[in-house]
Amino acid sequence: NRMGFNDQEIVALSGAHALGRCRPSASGYDGPWTPLPTTFNNLYFSLLNQIKWAKRDWSGPFQYEDDGKKLMMLPTDLVLIQDAEFKKYVDLYAGDQNKFFSDFSKAFNKLEELGTTGLVATQWS
Repeated sequence: NRMGFNDQEIVALSGAHALGRCRPSASGYDGPWTPLPTTFNNLYFSLLNQIKWAKRDWSGPFQYEDDGKKLMMLPTDLVLIQDAEFKKYVDLYAGDQNKFFSDFSKAFNKLEELGTTGLVATQWS
């Protein structure tokens, strides 16, 4: 139970990676997780399972990429399919978008209700 979240909630919240992309100027990482970065769906989970992810050879931080070098995953994303307790939820959400939407909404609501404390401003390189 990390930060008040169980395994299912952690995986559900990770599904937010269906949206957006990483930018080197903001996080150091580079690329989108899915080919539809403006569409909230369960594609993130399907891609985690279906693609053979390889270490990206570049000067930035450690990340994975697909064979076409168009998509990326972070090390924390790949943990979701390497750990059996997380993977069962990846598999569930890859096959059932409505279940993902339902669980995500509950976990996101919990995230909002928990709030934040001790935030520290950072200087991105």
